[in-house]
Amino acid sequence: MEHRSTLVSNPSPLMQPVDTLKGVGKETALSLNGLGIYSIQDLIEFFPSRYEDYRLKDLADVSHEDRVTVEGKVHSQPSVMFYSKKKSRLTFKVLVGRYLVNVTFFNQTYLKSKVHINDTVTITGKWDKHRQTIAGQQIHTGPHNKQGDFEAVYSLKATLSQKVFRKFVGLALSQYSEYLEETLPEYLLCQYKLLNRRDALRSLHFPASESEMKQAKRRFVFEEFLCFQLKMQALRKFEREHSKGTVQAYDNHKLKHFIQSLPFTMTNAQKRVVNDICADMKSPYRMNRLLQGDVGSGKTAVAAVCLYGSVTAGFQGALMVPTEILAEQHAESLGQLFESMDVNVALLTSSVKGKRRKELLTRLESGEIDILVGTHALIQDDVNFHRLGLVITDEQHRFGVQQRRILREKGESPDVLFMTATPIPRTLAITVFGEMDVSIIDEMPAGRKEIETYWAKEEMLDRVLGFMEKELVKGHQAYVICPLIEESEKLDLQNTLDVHAQLVQYFHGRYGVGLMHGRLSAEEKEAVMKAFTEQKIDILVSTTVVEVGVNVPNATMMVIYDAERFGLSQLHQLRGRVGRGSAQSYCILLANPKTEIGQERMKIMTETNDGFVLSEKDLELRGPGDFFGKKQSGLPEFKVADMVHDYRALEVAREDAKRLIESDAFWKEKEYEVLRRQLDKSGALSGEKLD
Repeated sequence: MEHRSTLVSNPSPLMQPVDTLKGVGKETALSLNGLGIYSIQDLIEFFPSRYEDYRLKDLADVSHEDRVTVEGKVHSQPSVMFYSKKKSRLTFKVLVGRYLVNVTFFNQTYLKSKVHINDTVTITGKWDKHRQTIAGQQIHTGPHNKQGDFEAVYSLKATLSQKVFRKFVGLALSQYSEYLEETLPEYLLCQYKLLNRRDALRSLHFPASESEMKQAKRRFVFEEFLCFQLKMQALRKFEREHSKGTVQAYDNHKLKHFIQSLPFTMTNAQKRVVNDICADMKSPYRMNRLLQGDVGSGKTAVAAVCLYGSVTAGFQGALMVPTEILAEQHAESLGQLFESMDVNVALLTSSVKGKRRKELLTRLESGEIDILVGTHALIQDDVNFHRLGLVITDEQHRFGVQQRRILREKGESPDVLFMTATPIPRTLAITVFGEMDVSIIDEMPAGRKEIETYWAKEEMLDRVLGFMEKELVKGHQAYVICPLIEESEKLDLQNTLDVHAQLVQYFHGRYGVGLMHGRLSAEEKEAVMKAFTEQKIDILVSTTVVEVGVNVPNATMMVIYDAERFGLSQLHQLRGRVGRGSAQSYCILLANPKTEIGQERMKIMTETNDGFVLSEKDLELRGPGDFFGKKQSGLPEFKVADMVHDYRALEVAREDAKRLIESDAFWKEKEYEVLRRQLDKSGALSGEKLD
């Protein structure tokens, strides 16, 4: 990146140890160190986790168990009851407006001498609407006199009190605020009406009002997103400029002929995505693109067109998928699509062994094989390509970073395309995959029937099984999904082994019932799936191992037990295993959700088949940390910003970051110096954080 400059600055007074502050001794410094606070700057930038609201409330407007602050007159003498030597309860009555309220304080007998009849008191505590009682947390003799209605609360350890910590932050701000540098350029502060950094920090720690606190948070939400997106865009720029790339001069005439020969008409979305990818392949930069497409949107057809383009340019293509069955299905469908073309497609999985494997690898290295489809068998050391031009990884989040890297290093800077059928909400896509280009197939092929989805209570199981039998009579097949393998004492969920036994008994002698779960070996899973694919099994009882990569067009029904236990995206992925043929398909959600969120999930699933709509809803309901069903290591930790609720700010920050990184001014002018320094520290300018 030619713009990179060496940024040197004198150590700021803000970098002095935290025990420089008056009152911070060795023990306190160690407690602060335990929170990651070593310097004055660390202390000032240790943001509150929440705020206490001390505005006086009218009890008529307060909900049961809300935390309230009220002012009133003491109406009865306080009395103390002891439960044991150390446990006590102090009670008295207070007239708050038209309410005569019982006030309780536990284990604070000393308050008895401080509270007198007719005193005006201000009390903060939890409101019990049914008993007209406040469980007191704080009391102040006299009228409400808080300087600010909002008081910052920090995530501290037991050795530090909120009051003492606030005192240290206040000292740090009063003594060192002159050294605080403005991060954002003046024009962005004006454009978005943002507080300057110094005022925003003070308002974040010591807000005078709710609106002041919100303005401070708004400024830091934008700053966090902008700094993160600058890193992402710098990584993207570094990747483009430092990867040699391969110009793939594909034969446009042959490519058009191949598209016309397909047994279906490509959707406009597929054509748009193909154009994106082909433009990348022709460019001197290495492609680094994510292709998102809902289940059944036609990603395989897009992959076929692009792989063929690479072949016409004199290169080889590789398609890596997570399971053997999926690899076999892709190899078979690609073989059919390329039947009339001069293209050799081969399949490499762990099942290909001995002489057959050796012959295949020889043909691959000589260039005789044009397209190799396989599982992670593709990344074994002895797999060598003649001239690898395009690498496609399907369901990319199921492979580790290292596995994806090994595959792309099998060639000299091949173009890389990641595909996923897990619709990733835009906010997550531009955060986790910010350094990649993202294409979306947001249109389904014409004539594809929507899967009819119904929510049934568990007591309706007999009706559901009767409906399943009607589908089986037509010669169709069914999936039955359960969340657990064996019975659990802790969770009252339908388990796979029990459900399998019940269905074997119910359909005895009429239909074959298979069983699949995660404890089976890879070979056993493959054998069960093969039997289901070949219709030797009519009903497959399974855990979520069928979520991705199974294509059985004859399966028209799916029943999901305890459906409320799954996230929306996972339910949608499971549902996508049916509806792959021409017959109408059905998904039955068996669930008795006890929470409003659980009921909302079931309702949403019956209302839409759009994976992107569901993924956004799922993100709102579950939050980003567990979107893929496991912790997603690519998610950054923000102090103030929330990528779900602040998604508009994220998108604005991304556009600003793209514009800045591509401009000469950002790399030269003084007003961007602090941002450049932060970028330099992040390692983005050297590509250190790239996969």
